Amino acid sequence: MFVKNFVEELRWRVMVHDMTPGTEEYLMQGPSYGYIGFDPTADSLHIGHLVQIMTLVHFQQCGHKPIALVGGATGMVGDPSGRSEERNLLSREQLEYNLVGIKKQLARFIDFETKVNPATMVNNYDWFKGYEFLDFIRDVGKHITVNYMLAKDSVQKRLDAGMSFTEFSYQLVQAYDFYWLFNNMDCRLQMGGSDQWGNIVTGTELIRRKDGGTAYALTTPLLKKSDGSKFGKTAAGALWLDAEKTSPYAFYQYWINTSDEDAIDYIKIFTTLSKEEIDALSEEHWKTPHLRILQKALAREITIRVHSENDYQMAVEVSEILFGKGTVESLMQLDEKTLLNCFDGVPQFHVSKTELETGIPAIDVLAVKTQIFPSKAEARRMMKDGAVLLNKQKLSEDTFIDNSMLLQNKYLLIQKGKKNYFLVIAE
Repeated sequence: MFVKNFVEELRWRVMVHDMTPGTEEYLMQGPSYGYIGFDPTADSLHIGHLVQIMTLVHFQQCGHKPIALVGGATGMVGDPSGRSEERNLLSREQLEYNLVGIKKQLARFIDFETKVNPATMVNNYDWFKGYEFLDFIRDVGKHITVNYMLAKDSVQKRLDAGMSFTEFSYQLVQAYDFYWLFNNMDCRLQMGGSDQWGNIVTGTELIRRKDGGTAYALTTPLLKKSDGSKFGKTAAGALWLDAEKTSPYAFYQYWINTSDEDAIDYIKIFTTLSKEEIDALSEEHWKTPHLRILQKALAREITIRVHSENDYQMAVEVSEILFGKGTVESLMQLDEKTLLNCFDGVPQFHVSKTELETGIPAIDVLAVKTQIFPSKAEARRMMKDGAVLLNKQKLSEDTFIDNSMLLQNKYLLIQKGKKNYFLVIAE
């Protein structure tokens, strides 16, 4: 079977940070197993995991066989890498619940059904659940010195603040994962983020010292935005791959609002578009950067992959309603969940549904029943200028607002100026 040069593929996609000598040559010998671990610290992955997920996607598309390891065992220990404090330990029941959600999400990206180079999912709890502690420290612990473990960055950064033995032992547990996969699945490559380098090479070292075997490591860069802020973080927190935690609209908006500099890298990393396709998009983008061609292509590809075509279309329609030329008809078509997701975080006010039966003067809704405007005079001035909209239609002072204007028989969407939205809830 033809194998595409995986390392070269990652290089042009700016996805190589470090790798052990001989990795590229080994992978060109033929289809190989390679794995990445995902600890189930939540019931959903977030976009911080996407670099590693896409690494497995590219690995499979280059003709190799990816292994997604979900850490039922390591999740009980807690990885200290990149942490300034001890993780909270989760119960076995919570970890099992989290594993179900993660497995479902991974299946949207990598193919477990193909007959040629199928992906495999494993849970390290399966080989740790019967492993006695004394056997582990005899079989594994004696091969890795304390000095070797102390030299790792993940440990050094925590020495002053303190680290429990539980977290200190994490790199041994992860090293044994690699050793087990090496012996039971002929997996000779582990991949991960650059913060995992120490843990990964501990695995290659265990394989060398215990069995005299050769294994390989490859890490990807940790992403930061071009302005120096943390990738994947927003004012509302992390962006999750679960639609219940982060709406498809909010997810889409994150990508559509990336800077030009970030979009160039992100479209290489987070899509499967070819170099030729991306080069063509980039060339077109820079002719008319205000059209945000790169961002739109990026947002489309990744929103469809994580959610669905319908979710993507809805996100585009909602964006048109909020920032484009959306109509009251398109606004009326939004279901309640989508409407609330779109306006999550905007100021909310409440009015009486009973009072709306006979109608309330618009000026009273804006400046008496709510505090959208500090005074009636301010509300009148902006309405006169056509700068106040009710459900995407200009609002005049002589309008009476009643129940017939409610969205989903419950909501009024007030827009003040171009960007200020308010949700009025009738109860």
